[in-house]
Amino acid sequence: MSAHSLLPDSLSLNGRTFRYADIQQYPANSPTELNGYEARVLDFCWQWLNGALEFELQTSGSTGQPQTVHMTRRQLAASAARTGDYFDLGPDMPLLACLNCEFVGGLMMLVRGFERHMPITIVEPQADPLALLPADTAIAFASFVPLQLRALLAAGRADQLNQMQVILVGGAPPDASLTRQIEQLSVPVYLTYGMTETASHIALRRLNGPEASAHYRVLPGIHIEQDARGCLAIRADVTNDQLIITNDQVRLLGQHTFEWLGRADFVINSGGVKVQAEKVELVLEVALAELNLSRRAFVAGLPDERLGEQVTAVLEGEPLPSAQQEQLLHLLAERLDKYERPRHLLFLAQFQTTASGKLDRRRTLREASEKE
Repeated sequence: MSAHSLLPDSLSLNGRTFRYADIQQYPANSPTELNGYEARVLDFCWQWLNGALEFELQTSGSTGQPQTVHMTRRQLAASAARTGDYFDLGPDMPLLACLNCEFVGGLMMLVRGFERHMPITIVEPQADPLALLPADTAIAFASFVPLQLRALLAAGRADQLNQMQVILVGGAPPDASLTRQIEQLSVPVYLTYGMTETASHIALRRLNGPEASAHYRVLPGIHIEQDARGCLAIRADVTNDQLIITNDQVRLLGQHTFEWLGRADFVINSGGVKVQAEKVELVLEVALAELNLSRRAFVAGLPDERLGEQVTAVLEGEPLPSAQQEQLLHLLAERLDKYERPRHLLFLAQFQTTASGKLDRRRTLREASEKE
């Protein structure tokens, strides 16, 4: 039997098998009882398997209005090849696509599967995607957002995760409590850095094991530099050889390594002092973990007559008891400079998220401002 005959000729979508030959005839050879998500996933698969050269992708809208980005097949294939080479992905590594395939993180899992001839299992996005699969389903390569990884660990699925060969985490950095749980896993877990305009990640940061690092390592063939604001700029085949200017402030540690400092557009101007929101968020995450408070939180500047913007910690869920609020503010005051300290805790029952599962700061902040 030839090696070619062993390559996958079908994929699994929400528990049903779809042969590639039938997908190439989509929608003529597809069942009629598809839900909207399944139809949209099969439409992309139809385009890819039939050799389409251009694709429209939607940005997530986590920091602004969602936008349509036009990408070429060359860009998506180059990204898949780079990740495939880095992790030595191949036909012996079953892939799980459980991110929203209408956005670049999930869509690129499909492209990697097609380009590297990997068996593909697709499940509609939910907090615990493994709950939708038989317990003996073989998965070697998967990508999750932090919310999913937290749910998987809470459901006692560490053993299933450890049977995988590589796990990617995207969308947002895991908070301090989730990071501690990831550090206990034996499967290599990598935090990704990238965006729609770069056809997903262009850099990785190991979160566990002896190779764990606080810095991102740029994948081979990616050129990075900084603009006048100290923000990362990227050029490579995945950007169609155009220079992409980001709003991410970084510290370059060499040609291939950088430290992510935070978003330039998340800077809070409080009394004329510029405060980096993400720096305060890291301290907030650690303080919440020390108080055994597992809840999402972020830091923002809310309008203030005297200061212009007031550094405010926004927490998801019901308000904490007064004593715990005082404890939290005390820990923050001990560890942050005078102007960085949140002067106020704001509680919202539920944060707004984008269709790709990211925190939608803009909509959540609008709700927070209305509450104030």
